[in-house]
Amino acid sequence: MSNTNPRGNEVSSVAQAVKHVDLDVREPIADEQVLEDVVEEEPELRPSVEQEIQGTVDTNHPDANPEGLTLEAEERMQAREAEISRTFQRVDRRVDSDRENRTRAVARSGSIKRRRAFEKRAASVDPWADPDREDARLQLSRAELAEVNQEAARLSEELRGWSRAAISRRIAERVVDGTDVASAVMTAFEELQMGPGQVIPIAAVGRVERREVNIEGTVVKLFNTNHPSIAWAGLVEDATGTMKVTSWRRSAQPIVREGENLRLRSVAKNWYQGSVSVALTGRSQVDILD
Repeated sequence: MSNTNPRGNEVSSVAQAVKHVDLDVREPIADEQVLEDVVEEEPELRPSVEQEIQGTVDTNHPDANPEGLTLEAEERMQAREAEISRTFQRVDRRVDSDRENRTRAVARSGSIKRRRAFEKRAASVDPWADPDREDARLQLSRAELAEVNQEAARLSEELRGWSRAAISRRIAERVVDGTDVASAVMTAFEELQMGPGQVIPIAAVGRVERREVNIEGTVVKLFNTNHPSIAWAGLVEDATGTMKVTSWRRSAQPIVREGENLRLRSVAKNWYQGSVSVALTGRSQVDILD
């Protein structure tokens, strides 16, 4: 039997309407939950590399203004300024401190005392090294002093590293000792030419008492050597003679060619069966001249 009660149909319609309304109310709640989930998954904002670099520059710049900086950056700036102030603060805490001048004066005084003591000891071998002895040039006549100065000016062009005053003093010392000017010039020239740091003639290498010498010449011949420790070996010649030169591989010196002009500094002397030769070491210097 079919139910034709209009009341029942009305209730059913109302129930359906309420059900429909409940569905409409639940939909916004679901949307709010979705939005909350999206907000929670939002990534953390971080400065880019350019922004970090610019921030570092602005913080460390001497003219930077602390306004607008974070508390951490402002504290870092204050700490940096305090460190700079403490670093530059003087020990004696005086603005007009003369600490540098006093230190310089003490160092100069100590150097003068050590040099004077050395010259006093050297005077036992060379009386002219005595710092208390009068300059030899003051003991010459005007004519002798003029000739000595003229010869010193000429020799200064040939002797590198020696001033005209040093050469004239050396010549004057020989003249005061009783040598004529011409002989004094030759003696002073040989002494200064053989001095430390000077490029000496190849023929004079054997007469020099130093272990290392400086020579200059042209590579006239290179030897064929298969020795594992030798980089190259050959003959170097100047106007006075020829000498064998050996370059050890461990010295890491440049390779040379025949016909090149060389200036060899701090080369070590070697003696073998009465003949002298030189060898390049790690201390040596090879200059290829034009």
